[in-house]
Parts: sequence; C-alpha cells; structure tokens
Amino acid sequence: MPARIDHLVTSGTFSLDGGTWEVDNNVWIVGDDHEAIVIDAAHDADAVAEALGDRRLLAVVCTHAHDDHVNAAPALADRTGAPVLLHPDDRPLWDRTHPDRAPDGELADGQVLRVAGTELTVLHTPGHAPGAVCLHAPELNTVFTGDTLFQGGPGATGRSFSDFPTIVASIRDRLLTLDGDTVVRTGHGDATTIGAEAPHLEEWIARGH
Repeated sequence: MPARIDHLVTSGTFSLDGGTWEVDNNVWIVGDDHEAIVIDAAHDADAVAEALGDRRLLAVVCTHAHDDHVNAAPALADRTGAPVLLHPDDRPLWDRTHPDRAPDGELADGQVLRVAGTELTVLHTPGHAPGAVCLHAPELNTVFTGDTLFQGGPGATGRSFSDFPTIVASIRDRLLTLDGDTVVRTGHGDATTIGAEAPHLEEWIARGH
C-alpha cells in the first residue's frame, strides 16, 4: 500500500529584498502510520510535529530556501532528529535565514527519496530560486512543486535569485512532460494538474515577466 499524503496550512511571513508579506504555506507530509517525510516545514514546527504524531520523521525536505519554506525546518529537525535536505544551489538563500545552522544533507537532480515503500524523485527546477526542486511520486500520481508551478502559472520571479526564462524552461522540460493527470501539490494555494496547466505554456512565455 503506497504512502498517504497529509496536508496542513501554516501562516507567517515571507521576507526578501527589504519587503515582508503575510503568507499561508502548504506543508505536505508523505508517509504511513510509522514513518514520514515533511516537505517544506513552514512557520510552525509545533503544528507540523502535532500532525506527525508519533511517526518517525525520515527527513525535512526543502523545495527551496525562501524563508517562509524553511523557517521552521531547524526546530523540527532538532526535536525529531531528522536531517534537513536542501539543494546546494540554494545555500545563499538558506544562509540569510539560518546563518548559524547548515542543512544536514543535499538534494540532487534524480535523487530518489523513499518513505513507506514509496519513491519520490527529486527534479531540479530552478527559476523561482536557483536550487528549487520538485518531488515526483508516480505511485501517488503527484508532483510536489513548491513555488515552481501553481494553479494558473509559474511561481514569482521578480525578486533576487530568480529568473523567468529559467522557470519556464524548468516547467516545460521537467514538469509538463509528466502524465497529464498528475496532481500538482503546490507551496501555496490550491492543487491543480499537469494537464490543466500545460495548455497555457505559450501564454506564459508570451506574457513574460
């Protein structure tokens, strides 16, 4: 039996380039009754720990290192003993939030994470951030996209460390090649599917940044 997906929403702020915004973040927990991984420990380590219950946490996986996605990661890791995993290209962003605490391990394109008998493949999808990744779980018919792809289009690229042509290329080459019925579970807001977003690629390119 494949792992299940649990979901909670946490609230806090996102700060970059001198601005701060109120945000609600999706936190995804993938696992079974015994073990799990957390994707994007945002804002509230206590709330995430409560959702985990007594399950063994195998890893805190960061889709990217904007502060709203990683601000609770060290606290959650410290209380559970689980490693924090981040793509190395996002260390400059991570270090702005946690200058005295490095991630515990690195994510790499093609790496496979296993939890509760289910495999999640790391897809490096830069653009929103240099080290942004998505996690594809075919058995769950799901891709966790962080802030790379949302319902309605690409993640924002108007701030430091981001680039619009890069994010469009990442979505085109790494995500829109997945099955159309693959559920896209995002870092903020509602889920969508690859099939719902794919027809709009040319519009995004024409719209530009």
